[in-house]
Amino acid sequence: MRVAWKNQLTGYAFISPFVIGFLVFILIPSCASLYLSFTSYDLFTSPRWIGLDNYKEMFFEDSKYWQSLKVTLIYVFMGVPLRLAFALAIALLLNTASKAVGLYRTIYYLPSIIGGSVAVSIMWRNIYGDEGIINGLLNFLGLDSVRWFAEPFAALWMLISLSVWQFGSSMLIFLAGLKNIPNELYEAAGVDGAGPVRRFFSITLPMLTPIVLFNTILQTIGAFLTFTPAYIISKGEGGPLDGTLLYSLYLFRQGFVYFDMGYASAMAWVMLIIVAIFTAILFATSKFWVHYESKEG
Repeated sequence: MRVAWKNQLTGYAFISPFVIGFLVFILIPSCASLYLSFTSYDLFTSPRWIGLDNYKEMFFEDSKYWQSLKVTLIYVFMGVPLRLAFALAIALLLNTASKAVGLYRTIYYLPSIIGGSVAVSIMWRNIYGDEGIINGLLNFLGLDSVRWFAEPFAALWMLISLSVWQFGSSMLIFLAGLKNIPNELYEAAGVDGAGPVRRFFSITLPMLTPIVLFNTILQTIGAFLTFTPAYIISKGEGGPLDGTLLYSLYLFRQGFVYFDMGYASAMAWVMLIIVAIFTAILFATSKFWVHYESKEG
């Protein structure tokens, strides 16, 4: 009996860091945030219960909220597919037996490590500046310069291009998936006369669909939570004309610029629901386009 009790105590001791971390950093803050979403709270006075007023203001009175949601959806629907397509293309190039492939993987993965940093966001501002490299390249090609920081859609494209540049993590996951595709399938397709394009669409892409689903979910959630690039590039304002006012940036401004923490908490819970809905849709539709080898016998 005493031995069993000691074994249980040992098990509890091993899992206690996770349990304590989950309670202190996830569960308790989440419950507090849910409560605050129904209050008026400015960080300096006690929360005052106002019921659904924050949600009513969000959905029916705050035009900037809908603008931030619109900008975020454009960012997600344009940035995620481009990033995944670029990551897959690079993974296909790196799926070789070259001796230097390890070095190439490291180099291509670096943007994903440093891409969300403040320094890279500042660098991106300079690259897209009026006298930056991008406008210099456009002028070299005989095209007019683009005022990236004065036109809302151009500024949003600047953020999207930065998100596409951070393709390294998706690329590595795609590369791992490519390594697991049996080479016999390509050999059989080659015997049947299938070319590279036919082999890609008939073998590579179907076999990678579980990886595509996994990457899509991860990148979609990450895109919804993007904050640092929008904050640095727009100097925390979300300009021009709210063209880079991503949802997370507007939430930050509500909570830490306007000190309306109750409203920011309500925004956070709506974002959680939105992300959950998109994730559920991806899982629900996956049965129509994701191929699992075990299900095919």
